[in-house]
Amino acid sequence: MNIRKLRLFDTENALSSEDRDEYEKDYARLIQSPAFRRLQGKSQVFGAGSGDYYRTRLTHSLEVSQIAREVARRLDKTESFLSRKEHPGLMMDPEVVECAALAHDFGHPPFGHKGEEILNLILRERYGMAYEGNAQNFRILMFLEKRAGSERGLDLTAAVLLAINKYPVSIEEPGRLKGVYGMEWEGIKHLRDVWGMPERRATLEAQLMDLCDDIAYSTHDIEDGMRAGKIQLNPNFFEDERLVDNVVQEIVDDAGNSEVRWDEVDRKSMVRRVLADYCRQWEAIYAQCGREASRARREIKARWVGKFANQVGIIDDPNIGWKRVTFVRDGQEDLDLLRTMEILKKLAWVTMIKDVRVQRLQKRNEIIVRRLWDSFSDVETGKLILPPDWIESYRQHKSKWPWERMVADYIAGMTDAYAEKVYSELYASRTGSIYERD
Repeated sequence: MNIRKLRLFDTENALSSEDRDEYEKDYARLIQSPAFRRLQGKSQVFGAGSGDYYRTRLTHSLEVSQIAREVARRLDKTESFLSRKEHPGLMMDPEVVECAALAHDFGHPPFGHKGEEILNLILRERYGMAYEGNAQNFRILMFLEKRAGSERGLDLTAAVLLAINKYPVSIEEPGRLKGVYGMEWEGIKHLRDVWGMPERRATLEAQLMDLCDDIAYSTHDIEDGMRAGKIQLNPNFFEDERLVDNVVQEIVDDAGNSEVRWDEVDRKSMVRRVLADYCRQWEAIYAQCGREASRARREIKARWVGKFANQVGIIDDPNIGWKRVTFVRDGQEDLDLLRTMEILKKLAWVTMIKDVRVQRLQKRNEIIVRRLWDSFSDVETGKLILPPDWIESYRQHKSKWPWERMVADYIAGMTDAYAEKVYSELYASRTGSIYERD
């Protein structure tokens, strides 16, 4: 048996007789799922529905999958050790990485990171539980989604599930902020044990998916920021000391940046250099494109995607006893390029997420999520106003998870527009017809 194609709940492939590769079936299950379609209505940076131009979680996921698939193809040809198939976690199948990238944001609730933050605060403060987008991915994929012939999620192959699992730990371990909820961790841990995966180590495919997500964020979100006028394309903007200081502060505050070894460089000087280089590059491309801003935006985005994607490689990491996917130059980790990507990510964050209008929108979104929670959190009241199929599912499974987890599942599955619609039904002075279908 090919353990990479093992399915937790369909080990004999009895529920599918189609003459397709197992990963092709995974791809079809993902893109035909309601969870995938709902990504079109969930915020990436700007609220879904802000305009036809801006990215949503759906377009972001598609772009990540395209980058990840192409990089995986290159690595599979250029990294000779991959052909030896030494270990199921040390392989690089482009179809697996593509599927993982398509599914990597399924667990994000409405209103982007603000929705995730508020749900987590509510669950932790009131119930001692957690909400985390990566963990919710597996709750959706392994339980909440239903496919024909299965009552247990989409039942994806082991390779795809583990390629989505960039935090291979249980979130219920003390001190863990990211990971997998306990119920789904049992299945993930079983697959990791079958594979013989080292503790707390992600597969190469999961590492690549994660890095390509960062590549997309640091390039595509900046393109959206340019189009929205939040990133002004002139030297005065990029040389502004407040901007530089804000980017530096975001770097300092990011506890997950330790691997980039910021202590070895002067953060402020490097931020200034990267921003100045980016501005000069824009001016050159803008001139080359006949001063056509739309074309120049696409071109600078494409060049940065290419720059990052072409530097992705695999190194041995003796500190962890496992291989690592990262930017590589001359056989060594390219820390300068990693830091550059982090600076561009922080640029997108401080110019868009920290923008006053976006902050006002996020405050409104926080109010919506909190009041939806207050409406559904009481069991007896909630049973009257939640959809009947959710109530029936709760009755069947309440021995495994509490009412609060079900309410979090319901709110997290909403698109931005649907969350606003339900909020209006509950709190606005006037709503549409009661015969409108959800």
